[in-house]
Amino acid sequence: MTQPSSEGATDLDAAIVRGAEAIGGHVAAARAAIGEVIFGQDKVVDQALLTVLCGGHALLVGVPGLAKTKLVEAMGTVLGLDARRVQFTPDLMPSDILGSEVLEEDAHGRRSFRFVSGPVFAQLLMADEINRASPRTQSALLQAMQEYHVTVAGVRHDLPRPFHVLATQNPLEQEGTYPLPEAQLDRFLLQIDVDYPGRDAERRILLATTGADEVKARQALTSDDLMSAQRLVRRLPVGDSVVEAILDLVRSARPETAEKSISGKIAWGPGPRASQSLMLAVRARALLDGRFAPSIDDIAALATPVLKHRMALTFSARSAGDTLEGLIAKLVERLG
Repeated sequence: MTQPSSEGATDLDAAIVRGAEAIGGHVAAARAAIGEVIFGQDKVVDQALLTVLCGGHALLVGVPGLAKTKLVEAMGTVLGLDARRVQFTPDLMPSDILGSEVLEEDAHGRRSFRFVSGPVFAQLLMADEINRASPRTQSALLQAMQEYHVTVAGVRHDLPRPFHVLATQNPLEQEGTYPLPEAQLDRFLLQIDVDYPGRDAERRILLATTGADEVKARQALTSDDLMSAQRLVRRLPVGDSVVEAILDLVRSARPETAEKSISGKIAWGPGPRASQSLMLAVRARALLDGRFAPSIDDIAALATPVLKHRMALTFSARSAGDTLEGLIAKLVERLG
């Protein structure tokens, strides 16, 4: 295989730098625009933006009333995406999401089927309270999230680009919720935990949302700008030390390859999709911070949202008081 010349590599590096500088301005504008309507959730906003920059999907987990739905609505406006919302309920059917075939009859009496597309045919799909629907309905999104098309009555229908699912989920301890299938959880690039805002942020929320005028989100990007940023994320260089650290971290979270002191605590661990997600996520985080290459610090910052929903503790570990967050933190410490 012919290696690129040093001059060619320099030109490529220069192109990446120019692209990163241009995209960085767009991303900063988007972050500021979302911050005008979402208060006190800077980390959540950054992780949601990071997910979209990677071309992935995110699962936002938190109790009701923490502006998860409002965040997704704001992102649709700010990023210039065709956004639709599906409220997941126990009686929701797969056809309510994907669409269905309807029988039509023309003026000559000839009958034929016509596909009526569902709300999944959007650039940004908000799956609100996704874990209130049955597992059968939740699984309707699997093909769409991974393959970017759906199959109805044996016919393939491509989804628009870009395509992202931002799903909100109530804690599983609440009434009327179903656990998401492991296969679907693995499709989410990040699990974003949404906590209560701080006191100052809650004061801003009170003043901004109970007056006569309510601040609304404004568009800062177009879908073309977003796709350009997504292409750039995949071109950012990743050093060998970062690649090896990603492999070390993900493999150390699997019971088969973890150290003996940890393997007995893990019921099942992350697969190769976790490594892919972490590789993309650290690149996007570097771009958000105005850097041209990721570092070990990016891995440490993103380890929990990438791995938490892709692994589970054994019963004995849970009984002993272990948590996934604590276990992942120990694994990150060993990266050095």
